[in-house]
Amino acid sequence: MAARGGKKIVIVKKKVGGGGGHHGGSWKVAYADFVTAMMAFFMVMWILGMDDKTKQAIEGYFANPVGYKKGFGAGSSPVSTGSAPSNLQKTPLRMIVRSAEQKQFENLRRIILEKLAASDSLRKLNALVDVQVTKEGLRIELVESGKGDVYFPIGSSRMNSATMLTLQLVGTELAQLSNPVVLEGHTDGAKFGKDAAYTNWELSTDRANAARRVLESTGVDGSRVLEVRGYADTKPRVFDDPLAAATRRISILLPFTNVPESAPNAEALAAAKQDSLVSNIAQPPQRDD
Repeated sequence: MAARGGKKIVIVKKKVGGGGGHHGGSWKVAYADFVTAMMAFFMVMWILGMDDKTKQAIEGYFANPVGYKKGFGAGSSPVSTGSAPSNLQKTPLRMIVRSAEQKQFENLRRIILEKLAASDSLRKLNALVDVQVTKEGLRIELVESGKGDVYFPIGSSRMNSATMLTLQLVGTELAQLSNPVVLEGHTDGAKFGKDAAYTNWELSTDRANAARRVLESTGVDGSRVLEVRGYADTKPRVFDDPLAAATRRISILLPFTNVPESAPNAEALAAAKQDSLVSNIAQPPQRDD
């Protein structure tokens, strides 16, 4: 086609292609989202079908993925690091052991309280027993009430009948376990005579030691006794009254296991804790009070 002046006009045609049809790529994004969602769904279903121990391990991993490594070998765990096992870090390990012991102590606490409540003799004697799971472990305390002579005569380590009955009942339950035992004796702030050689230190220790002998007579292995402590009046139960009867008490402590930082048999220890959950001196002088 000729233009004016003798110049040829060039016409350029551009074809705009459409993105429709099966040649488009948008369906790939949707398919990838679908596959991802299905993978997440099957992982959740897989985890729900695992045992509690493995669930705890996975929970520990997501709570601290940097500090947690555990190899179970051959892919039996979703957080395994290959076919060679590696060491379980101390934080997840302590969580597992503490959780097992927490359940064990809560179960034991319930059993002891039920048996104490069913004892008509202890109710008639007004014997107060406080059973608590604390940050130290399971603590069972024979707490004085009233005049403060329910378990021991004032100033004496000679047991009354309420003490024997309570310790025998508690001891039969503790004898079925393997946990270590610590016994503690506490007195109030009343002092012996000014020149007396026998003090609240000796009295609190003698009472705790007397409790140890009764527990061992009920079947508690003596090798389980870690310590017999006498605190005198240094750990009062009633802080604003140094002479309060409730401060006079005997404590039986089953401490939580202190897992060392390097524990090759820690997994077996945690399993053992779970299994145990299922199976269930001379007469002193009188004080001036």
